[in-house]
Amino acid sequence: MRAWVIGFFFMVSMGRAAAGEDIEAVLERSHAERLARFETASEFDPRVAVVRASFARLIAAVAPAAEIELRVVTGPVMAETLNGQVIVANAALARWPEGQRLFVLAHELGHVRHQHWSRMGLLFRQYIPGAVVPESTDPVAAVLSREASALAYEQELDADAYAFKVLQRMGIGFDAALGAFMNHGVQPDTATHPGTRKRVAHLRLAQQEEAARRARGQ
Repeated sequence: MRAWVIGFFFMVSMGRAAAGEDIEAVLERSHAERLARFETASEFDPRVAVVRASFARLIAAVAPAAEIELRVVTGPVMAETLNGQVIVANAALARWPEGQRLFVLAHELGHVRHQHWSRMGLLFRQYIPGAVVPESTDPVAAVLSREASALAYEQELDADAYAFKVLQRMGIGFDAALGAFMNHGVQPDTATHPGTRKRVAHLRLAQQEEAARRARGQ
């Protein structure tokens, strides 16, 4: 999720950027503060073991080079990636079918593998190369918000496609991805996420392209 993209400008307008802080420091602190607000699920909660087992299965399938931390939490957020390498997953995912749970976790892993955090940071640094002060952020706020939103859309669809390919490799079909979207409920477009219908349509296109590729024997 990309809630911090929108919240960043509010934080700056409220004077929360320390004197002389650059954009990288502000973004890292924003993520750290958001991460600290999550309530970690008790390790005695049986749901934690279920989510961790699915994550271990996923990691075994993709063998990522970078170290990735999983935090199982409670609260309203279903899953999110912070600081480019911390995946937050809700303990409630334990009640989802395994394929759907794996899709959600693989989606977040896609954000890590494709370095979406770094790419978003580069966009912010392009517009705010120096100290984060209203004099430097106010003039670019509108255009940066638009571009950050567009990049967030691209990254969400990219993470969906990554998750779909990983699940295929694990022998899990398209229905798991579709079920994950339906389980979460049909969502409209937001500033940071394309709506459910757009995401499903994008995955169906990926499915068709994969079928065509296999038909060609590639």
